Amino acid sequence: MEIRTDRILITGACGWLGKRLTRVIAQRSLDLDLLRELPRNLRIRCLVLSREDTQEVEKMGVEVLQGNLCNPADCAKFCEGAKNAVLLHAAGIIHPRRVKELYQLSVPRTRNLLQAAIGAQVRRVVIVSSNSPIGLNPHVGHVFDESSPYHPYMNYGRSKMQMEFAVNEVEKSGKIETVIVRPPWFYGPDQPPRQTLFFSMIRAGKAPIVGSGNNLRSMAYIDNLCEGLLLAAFVEGARGKIYWVADRRPYSMNEIVDTVERLLEEEFKLPVAHKRVRLPNLASGVATLVDGTLQSFGLYNQKIHVLSEMNKNIACSVAKAEAELGYNPKVSLEEGMRRSLAFCMQEGMQI
Repeated sequence: MEIRTDRILITGACGWLGKRLTRVIAQRSLDLDLLRELPRNLRIRCLVLSREDTQEVEKMGVEVLQGNLCNPADCAKFCEGAKNAVLLHAAGIIHPRRVKELYQLSVPRTRNLLQAAIGAQVRRVVIVSSNSPIGLNPHVGHVFDESSPYHPYMNYGRSKMQMEFAVNEVEKSGKIETVIVRPPWFYGPDQPPRQTLFFSMIRAGKAPIVGSGNNLRSMAYIDNLCEGLLLAAFVEGARGKIYWVADRRPYSMNEIVDTVERLLEEEFKLPVAHKRVRLPNLASGVATLVDGTLQSFGLYNQKIHVLSEMNKNIACSVAKAEAELGYNPKVSLEEGMRRSLAFCMQEGMQI
């Protein structure tokens, strides 16, 4: 693997994934040959929104530029002087206030960024997409791969699908190299409050299990995801391709909740309620109907949307990333959740 750049650009560096990705690169904190091969004079430039607190990112010794992807001039400034650089586009929005925000970020801002990167002669752009453009598995045991057809789940999925179409158009122009990475639900240190709330609900016995709880969900420990993104950035043969990046196997909802509960009690010595909120499949069905109705009026409710997915199968195969990128997800659910909970304790978060 030949490293041909001394500059890496990262969007969304104050977000969960962007911050972790910046830390991994700046501190070389993954056991990955690629990181050891990066040049000593590597420069990292991050784009963040003006309203975001950048102190933690700045402590990593990186260049921080404030700007907005909706402004082409900010995108041009971000990419200025970055010939042959690699750009990791990790900025995104998962739970918006209004549906229109999904389309404003996923498509126009990605186009602005790509055009600025082309103008600056950036070598490759790695785009973080999602599982949502492909939708839901038809049954337990089915897994998505890179040949699975588009079947987007609601507006988030449609916006990401449109973004992938826009990226593919640019790739076909031959003006810049692109790679799309599709992560599912990810977890790990630097997590936002919504993930800590999930842990609190499990401890309090309020975690919802809809249906049997045997539905399968692929998850990506955040350092596994960072590894996949870096490999997508530097493996020559990845150009123009799409990769699923997740833990090696999917987990049932029962396994996810049971693992967190066991770690809380046995390793972190916290009392747990040993209860679940058992709901029939109808609960997710009703939530799906309400979610779809709200979104048709441009509204979005995070709790209803999450409930709508609780009994769904969203599982993928990482075989292509393993074969073509050399992807090797070293951390699986128990160790990943152990590190996640340790981070919460270290940061004084209430669980």
